[in-house]
Amino acid sequence: MILIAGGAGYIGSHINQQLVLAGHETVVFDNESTGFQSLVQWGHFVSGDLRSPADIRRCFDAYPITAVVHTAAASIVPESMQRPDYYYSNNVIGTANLIAVMQTHGVRDFVFSSTCAVYGDHRDPITETHACQPLTPYGNTKRAVECLLADYHAAGLLRYVAFRYFNAAGADPGGTIGEAHHPETHLIPLCLDAVTGKRPPLTIFGRDYDTPDGTCIRDYCHVNDIASAHVLGLKALQTTDLSGCYNLGLGTGYSVLDIIQAVEAVTGRPVPVVWGDRRVGDAPQLVAQPGVFAQHTGWTPQYTNIQTIIQTAWQWHQTKASRLPTA
Repeated sequence: MILIAGGAGYIGSHINQQLVLAGHETVVFDNESTGFQSLVQWGHFVSGDLRSPADIRRCFDAYPITAVVHTAAASIVPESMQRPDYYYSNNVIGTANLIAVMQTHGVRDFVFSSTCAVYGDHRDPITETHACQPLTPYGNTKRAVECLLADYHAAGLLRYVAFRYFNAAGADPGGTIGEAHHPETHLIPLCLDAVTGKRPPLTIFGRDYDTPDGTCIRDYCHVNDIASAHVLGLKALQTTDLSGCYNLGLGTGYSVLDIIQAVEAVTGRPVPVVWGDRRVGDAPQLVAQPGVFAQHTGWTPQYTNIQTIIQTAWQWHQTKASRLPTA
């Protein structure tokens, strides 16, 4: 049975779906601080907090867990600048608690949700060998966990894959699960909310970056492709030790204005915008040089067109209110 910490969240719920479709039994462990139990449509659910070792032990004692996928984290970059204590407690200490309980239960395989924020500011497509120079406490906490995992692996205590996500986007095309956050900070759902009038006009933070149109550039990868990588990562760990950190991205960068244009093309509606100042911690460009994980496992993204990715988000966006009444 696979434990998914944070499985009631956006990425975790899609991983849960993909693991079940691949034939695995799952149990989701989540404190629902940013997730929704209604997104846990497969497997078992345990309410608990990684900052409580007793909660984690209760879950491990109740289920025959053989591997862990860890997606639970505080992940709002501006908030991390104001609340570093919370980010280190939740993201680093919580992960250390989880691994400690794994050790006492003889569980060695671990897949971790890291982030491209560990790299900092790099203008060229980023490989896994680029220096890690995080710009924010959020990025620092993810890098700290990567180091923790490497140390446990060096001691022969676990095998791990740490995925450095670029920007997860889209939703399962079946429309039953998708992206929802409290608060929402991701560009595509904010665009869709602005289009439908559920929020004020979209604020674009900065128009003077050293990019072709002056706005930040990001690499967007469909959430189902990210989820499928976790299935392959777990399978690979059972047969070979490929422990390390791997980029998950498509290698194509889109500016904020590019995404707005794509949303308008998909929805047929204008995205109302206002211009704001730059945000502290926003790198001008983060684009992956993908391929290393694919070489190991054959991972092949199925969603490579940004409008197709946005179309799946739009489909979810139009029905999520009925599926998430508290959103």
